[in-house]
Amino acid sequence: MPTTSPPDAVTRRAWFDSMVRIRAFEDRVQELFMSGAIGGTTHLCQGQEAVSVGSIAAMRPGDVQTNTYRGHGEALALGMTPETAFAELMGKATGGSGGVGGSMHLIDFSKGNIGANAIVGAGLPIAVGAAVGLRMQGKPNVALSFFGDGATNIGTFHEALNMAALWQAPVVFIVANNLYGEYSPVSSTTAGGADLARRAEPYGMPGTVVDGQDVDVVRAAVGEAVERARAGGGPGLLEMKTYRYRGHSRSDPAKYRPAGELDAWLARDPIEILGARLAAEGVLSADDQATTRTAIQAEIDAAAERAAAAPYPTLEETRSYVYAD
Repeated sequence: MPTTSPPDAVTRRAWFDSMVRIRAFEDRVQELFMSGAIGGTTHLCQGQEAVSVGSIAAMRPGDVQTNTYRGHGEALALGMTPETAFAELMGKATGGSGGVGGSMHLIDFSKGNIGANAIVGAGLPIAVGAAVGLRMQGKPNVALSFFGDGATNIGTFHEALNMAALWQAPVVFIVANNLYGEYSPVSSTTAGGADLARRAEPYGMPGTVVDGQDVDVVRAAVGEAVERARAGGGPGLLEMKTYRYRGHSRSDPAKYRPAGELDAWLARDPIEILGARLAAEGVLSADDQATTRTAIQAEIDAAAERAAAAPYPTLEETRSYVYAD
């Protein structure tokens, strides 16, 4: 269960496992999609694992979060099993939403995942409403909202920040700035300079730029913002400087990226950064890391196979998601 206690060696080893699991899951999702086992669309988060794992690690039981269609990492970091996630993506009855939500709607209220949305920016006002609701119930909990850089140009971004600031809602906004809104570089679509965190200034809330490739840095920054919100200090905006290794969605080859850009970000891979640090600290050797990767890959392969063998929902089962009783 995510916690805000200072990270010890066991916790940070678990972060490594979680990031490796997310990476292996996303790689397998791409394979399944290309083979036709997954319909619809997929938006993958390879390269952004530290944002998911480090942020979720700052949550306490009872905290909630909303995320985007690129939210597989958040779902897995919160505890959704790979088998459940695979089944949902494949449209199987054993999926988290019975197979009717798909890739863009991995939701599990029991773990605090209250909404993954296909609509850009849709999760922000939901998180504000959840945060206000938690406070009205007298609960010492916080809402997080994950979204991409493109959402900062959507009306709901400004509306949500304004409302959260006025009400001093216990909510933390986390923008994963991976440099591209769909196929367009953020520099060509967003006015005001390179740092989106500055957009917090008009609303009187802290805006912080964070190295989104370093899970230790992410966890510390989100932990500080979450505890400030929890203590009544109001909302905050965190901009995670990160990168997606794959294209926007499906089979996008991302040919719009300039030469050398991907290689530069691969040199700061979040899994490798934490792995090197754990090895230097004597916490997890390179050999142990290799063993971990092999074991997790086997776990992912088995989960995908079980999900593929699961039944599809019946027509009657799907109707319960459309019509109220």
